[in-house]
Amino acid sequence: MKYLITTILTLFFVFPFAFGDLRVGFYGSSCPRAEEIVRQIVQRRFNRDRSITAALLRMHFHDCFVRGCDASILIDSTRGNQSEKAAGPNGTVRGFELIDEIKKALETACPSTVSCADIITLATRDSVAMAGGPRYDVATGRRDGLVSRISDVSLPGPRSTVSAAQQAFAANGMSLDEMVTLLGAHTIGVAHCSFFRDRLNDPNMDPGLQAKLGRICRPKKGDPTSFLDQNTSMVFDNEFYNQIILKRGVLFIDQQLALDPLSSKLVSVFAGNSAVFERSFINAIVKMGNIRVLVGTDGDIRKNCRVFNK
Repeated sequence: MKYLITTILTLFFVFPFAFGDLRVGFYGSSCPRAEEIVRQIVQRRFNRDRSITAALLRMHFHDCFVRGCDASILIDSTRGNQSEKAAGPNGTVRGFELIDEIKKALETACPSTVSCADIITLATRDSVAMAGGPRYDVATGRRDGLVSRISDVSLPGPRSTVSAAQQAFAANGMSLDEMVTLLGAHTIGVAHCSFFRDRLNDPNMDPGLQAKLGRICRPKKGDPTSFLDQNTSMVFDNEFYNQIILKRGVLFIDQQLALDPLSSKLVSVFAGNSAVFERSFINAIVKMGNIRVLVGTDGDIRKNCRVFNK
């Protein structure tokens, strides 16, 4: 009950219709069809590749936790600069071509108007709803960053402890409860064997899952993947929390959420109440999308999301 009350109060105070210079419907006059264009293109991609939801969630997180939500993750490296894309944690981030497709359509409809940072935010929002998750509004008006450096990338990894991950989230203004909520996005998506192979003898993993993952990771060539949620793998729901309670967490950090006293109580709440999880997720993903945003005359509106304007 405490978590339910906290969630409702947080939604009331943190989810208004405007965030400073950001506001819901920012492009209502300058590009009225902007959100519709994003939604249509994401829907086409989702229809043939439902894994795009997990890809966009990961891209959004990796962007916002480095220099804020400024689309710096989209910049390609050049001879004179290794961008964020070149960092190890971003090696498996994907979906860049979808952002390119959306940007091209928006530049045709409304040149130099919709930022790449807003495209990531809107595309992620739409894909979550398409995967069965909650529908929610997001404020727009972000501008694109002017810097993207490999040296700036520092992200919590799959082998992080709860306390270590909490520190990374706190550095970005996110609470422990919001961290537990956002990691619930692991209800969809996959992980490569290289991220969890060292757990195949972990006593805190269900023996049946250990055997299954052992078979998946047996090939010596390549780096196979496993679903993070072993039950409703392609649906955005609260099943992830039930799975980790059953010791069926694939990643170390996921399983630790159910074992560590810092997070285990909230895991139980979310496992037992999908509505509370969804409300908490809306609050957390909206708040994450407003980390250190550029607005007004700061930053730029890129014509090509992969390169800075000349």
